[in-house]
Amino acid sequence: MRIGVVGSINMDLTITVSRLPNKGETVVGNKVQYVPGGKGANQAVSMARLGANVLMFGCVGLDDFGNRLIDNLKANGVNGDFVKKIEGVDTGMAFITVGEEDNMLVVVSGANGYVTKEYVGEIMSKLLTCDLIVLQHEISLEVVEYVVSICHEHNIKTILNPAPAFPVSVETIDKLTYLTPNEHEAALIFGEEQDTTELLLKYPEKLIVTKGEKGVITALETGEILEVPARKAKVVDTTGAGDTLNGAFAFRIVEGDEIAEALRYANVAASLSVEKFGAQGGMPSHEEVTKEMAR
Repeated sequence: MRIGVVGSINMDLTITVSRLPNKGETVVGNKVQYVPGGKGANQAVSMARLGANVLMFGCVGLDDFGNRLIDNLKANGVNGDFVKKIEGVDTGMAFITVGEEDNMLVVVSGANGYVTKEYVGEIMSKLLTCDLIVLQHEISLEVVEYVVSICHEHNIKTILNPAPAFPVSVETIDKLTYLTPNEHEAALIFGEEQDTTELLLKYPEKLIVTKGEKGVITALETGEILEVPARKAKVVDTTGAGDTLNGAFAFRIVEGDEIAEALRYANVAASLSVEKFGAQGGMPSHEEVTKEMAR
């Protein structure tokens, strides 16, 4: 079974601080690190570390960061042969401030803006060999909708992690297999006034809402609301926890798990990921997750 990721590839400039700054405030940083990231690449690495066969589709600049990021994908077991290098454009970057068991992010798209319909056309033959396609919102929304439509036409499962938060059309939601917003993203997509339980029941086993340290919630086809609590973790860095959860969920769905078991697995993987530094640095192996689940 093969999973494709169409998404962002960034170099993360991560700064650790004793506490996050207030608006207009300057704080002193403790350490600066350059760490491979991007929600697309993070989710690809998460799946590959767990043992999935993963193809990464995206764009980087024809620069040192781009080369390093492709090498990093391959070092983590992701097939990066179809990542395109764009001349004259910087590789995407994310500026992350980590402190107080939380983080703040600013993303500069760079070459991620060149993940276009034309690029999708170039990689179409490989895209259609995948059993599941995973997408996020760090590339053009037009391209996300285009890929979802293609996959729907060819009966390929899709997961959209709608982060950063932007509206998602009803047509796209209907074509998706899974939509995995957090609580804030769900409110933006569906409206603050919408009742979460009613939304889940409207999209059973499609809408999956992540709730951070409170776990994850969805509705089953039976009408039962399934709440999967989070595992208690010794938090070091929350960056990439959501990407780990999405990647682990995708991996288990492709492996044939029912949604409840896939979410339990994904929750444990995400909790393990926050116990180490870096979006990808803490992503666990399948052995680590199954060992923790057995406790």
